[in-house]
Amino acid sequence: MKKVEPLIIKTYKAAVHIRRASEKQIKDALRLLSGLLVQNSKVLIKANEKDLAKQDPNNPRNDRLLLNEQRIKAIANAVRNISRLPDPAGKVLEKKVLPNKLLLEKVAVPLGVVGAIYESRPNVTFDIAALCIRSRNGCLLKGSSEADNTNKAAIKLIKQALQENGIDPDCVSLLPSEREVVQELFTATRYIDVLIPRGSASLIEFVRKNSQVPVIETGAGVCHVYVEKEADITKAINIAVNAKVSRPSVCNAADTLLVDAAVAPAFLTAVQPQLEKYGVEVFADAAAYKLLKGYKHLQKATPEHFDTEFQSLRCAVKVVKDLDEALLHIQEHSTRHSEAIVSENKKQCRRFMQEVDAAAVYSNASTRFTDGEEFGLGAEIGISTQKLHARGPFALEKLVTEKWMITGNGQTR
Repeated sequence: MKKVEPLIIKTYKAAVHIRRASEKQIKDALRLLSGLLVQNSKVLIKANEKDLAKQDPNNPRNDRLLLNEQRIKAIANAVRNISRLPDPAGKVLEKKVLPNKLLLEKVAVPLGVVGAIYESRPNVTFDIAALCIRSRNGCLLKGSSEADNTNKAAIKLIKQALQENGIDPDCVSLLPSEREVVQELFTATRYIDVLIPRGSASLIEFVRKNSQVPVIETGAGVCHVYVEKEADITKAINIAVNAKVSRPSVCNAADTLLVDAAVAPAFLTAVQPQLEKYGVEVFADAAAYKLLKGYKHLQKATPEHFDTEFQSLRCAVKVVKDLDEALLHIQEHSTRHSEAIVSENKKQCRRFMQEVDAAAVYSNASTRFTDGEEFGLGAEIGISTQKLHARGPFALEKLVTEKWMITGNGQTR
């Protein structure tokens, strides 16, 4: 495999040019990219079909890889929406004059060059590129081999949109999909300012442990829905089912259903037909197993199931004594992504939301809303579960840092 350092350096140098680009150039490039996506949907789908043909057709994660006309239109809309967002760079965050007449301005500036390592979701290629273009950052994209053909088709459209608007197309680069490439990214501290892994827990942990470049984690989600004893049963069923089945392969889908013992018989009896309808495989603790007996896809849970991000139509179920036990379980097993309580007791909801340590905490709503678009932030690079710099949807406003600009008139110290 050829070394990719020359490509990394080329992107580093091109990042200077995107910082000089006018507001009109940036917006026009993104609007053009949005149009190119729709115009070239057949090209993208054909490339995507080649990638899908290499996968096991029964793999539930194929849903993450799949592109169709509807999804391409959604990506195009997301790119267009990013073009409408205000430029996060250049804002004066603080301004003051010192007694010695020095003018101090704290200004938001681009991070520089953003490296992204991600798995088989081709929409991420467009999302990250568009966010970096809007925030005037250089961008190095390292996708997976599963989406190689799709990503290569995508980068052609991205570079075309930049080129036609007078922006150096090298400010966005797609790296080879071979895994060995990441080792060069890990040591490119001179040229890459931040590295963002997006994907499985194992990928994120590997990057965090090995990278010399600063890492912003976009965490895997082991997400919980807790049905408290004063929950509205109908509401709880709708929320729990939506959180599990609406798109099971994504990080904000529910993985564990916690049910208060006082309401477990009524709730589990009522939710069973809905889970059956979607063919959800349930791994139940002893108490839940007794109540769900007769359910077609029922198995006894092992301890490992409560630490699993299933990314498929599988779900762990546990009966808990009360809110205290639910909070303790979440504390031990959560990845601090998204957690939800369903209850008509406002005091219990408030306590849950205050005590649960997660990027997004819900009261009487599905965990599936943890998303930059849904939060009105535009597309996101991922959901950050760490606490430094960014937490929750890692969107446009977090792709900047700060710079102090000091204007004097001959002052010396």
